[in-house]
Amino acid sequence: MPAETLSRFPLAVIVAAQFLGTSLWFSVNGVGLSLGQELGLTETDLGRLTIATQAGFILGTLALAATGLADRFRASRVFAVAAVLGALINGAFVLVAWQPAAALVMRFATGICLAGIYPLGMKLVISWTPRHTGAALAWLVGMLTLGTAVPHLLRGATLGLPWQWPLLTASLLALVAAWLIRALGDGPHLPPPGRKKPLREGFAAFASGDFRAAALGYFGHCWELYAFWTLTPLLVARELQRLGADQALVPWLAFLVIALGLVGCVYGGRVSRGRGSLWVARAALATSGLLCLVYPLLGSLSPFLLLALLLLWGFTVIADSPQLSALAAATAPRDRVGSTLAVMNAIGFALTIPAIFLVSEFWSALDLRVAWLLLPGPVVGLFYLCRARL
Repeated sequence: MPAETLSRFPLAVIVAAQFLGTSLWFSVNGVGLSLGQELGLTETDLGRLTIATQAGFILGTLALAATGLADRFRASRVFAVAAVLGALINGAFVLVAWQPAAALVMRFATGICLAGIYPLGMKLVISWTPRHTGAALAWLVGMLTLGTAVPHLLRGATLGLPWQWPLLTASLLALVAAWLIRALGDGPHLPPPGRKKPLREGFAAFASGDFRAAALGYFGHCWELYAFWTLTPLLVARELQRLGADQALVPWLAFLVIALGLVGCVYGGRVSRGRGSLWVARAALATSGLLCLVYPLLGSLSPFLLLALLLLWGFTVIADSPQLSALAAATAPRDRVGSTLAVMNAIGFALTIPAIFLVSEFWSALDLRVAWLLLPGPVVGLFYLCRARL
């Protein structure tokens, strides 16, 4: 497809590539039940693989900021290279899954590659569609959410087949993402690539009170989000077991819960045009935080009710993310948007590691009460957002 054709619909191309590329993120979690059965992996083992991915993402984002890659080179080139490398490394996981140390290394390396996909995708959106950034980023983060959910869909669609199939399919999708972004290129609304920017310049935006409020709200959101996504198949499996339903439904329902975040992001983006990004971020974070609080208290009620609440949780838990990113991008120095967003992502995703560890480690002991471990994130995030005047 010619680049001229792609450039007519830049947002559609970017969000499609984001969806395809981020299918690498939870590719192992999508086959977690199969890995548990074949390799004897526990919830704690799967949690460690997820943590390794997050740790790689953090290192990758810090490297982007420290080396200036996020602002020194064209975002489309960094995205394309990262997607190709991520696809190859994710594919290599199937060769080493039986070796715990090598498997952790592969997931760590996949996380590094994802650092070139997600933050750079945000920069590409800003470079092509500077107006209505909140609504545009809503589509981008929505597609990241759908990409996160896709491994569960792939596992549901390939039940009875080797678990390697959905993993390799995710790699193929990432290669398509690389081709799309490489063909599209960068947009015209950001300064051209410039000199190398040291890591400290990525932190410079924190001197601004407005940026700091948006970033702290984002950090609270991050504490909850990925831990909830890690818990989703476990929460779904619990209710299906209470219903006496086939556990083969777990990946399908887990996909639905996570994928509803796409709808939440897009709906929040539409609302932000009228009420503003700050209002949407506050409302979404307050709703998901309330669910963290009350969900464990309802554990003895109907499984259908709890599954319905999971769907609502999936809808709201990510809806604040694009609005917080839009607020951060609007208050960051214009010539350091890439580095600033990379640093913010690195700190936010660093907070996902202890949250994922806690819910993975204590799920067996706490059951639904493990959701209370997520509550500090929304509480802290709301505290700073309610004080903000963005």
